Amino acid sequence: MHNQPKYIPLRGSDFFADQRSARYPVAGTVPQLCPVFARADAGKPGEESALCVDPKLDAAQLDGINSYFLTGRQNGGPLGNDLPEGLIRIDRPEEKPKKLHEFIARGQERYNIYCTPCHSRVGDGYGMIVQRGYKRPPTFHQDRLRNAPLGHFFDVMSNGFGAMPDYGAQIKPEDRWAIAAYIRALQLSQHASEADVAEKDRANLKTPAEEPKYPPTSRPYQEPPQSPAGGVKP
Repeated sequence: MHNQPKYIPLRGSDFFADQRSARYPVAGTVPQLCPVFARADAGKPGEESALCVDPKLDAAQLDGINSYFLTGRQNGGPLGNDLPEGLIRIDRPEEKPKKLHEFIARGQERYNIYCTPCHSRVGDGYGMIVQRGYKRPPTFHQDRLRNAPLGHFFDVMSNGFGAMPDYGAQIKPEDRWAIAAYIRALQLSQHASEADVAEKDRANLKTPAEEPKYPPTSRPYQEPPQSPAGGVKP
């Protein structure tokens, strides 16, 4: 009974070219999280959501080695600066702003869950565990990362970089792309000019901001106190 003709979850396979026993769904099948199952973000019953993966991605998923959707690289080469084709359902142009907004909102939700402990809610690298002595990551608002392609952030989330571990097991690919898109929104928020604001909303720029009801989520980083022996005090 110990030797059974089945694959244990996450175990590899020599039968398939990509060495994985777990297979992607058959092209054209309905994903479990598709809004036909009464997703809260669907407008009408049966209406597709911005978070429902386009069937066009099925073929790309089967080619995991060179898939832009799964690697962030164009044909296995340089990192790309675009969202994968079909990731956001924009079949009707008039719905594009709504769909993009939903996609970025999803990225904000996932970012706040997985990224803020280190990167903080504004992306400056002063997250809570950094304030407790963990190595500070680079701010997203430096020129190097503002000019980095979108695929760079997807690649780092997928494979890790430096002291940052990979999050490929915790965050599914479409959510990694959503987080990358939200990082772009964070970068714009810290470098926006008056010209980036719609003309009808520019008058609001001169309105005094309300005092926050809660303490800020991030504060200037301070080096932790050192003990006489050179270690960090608890």
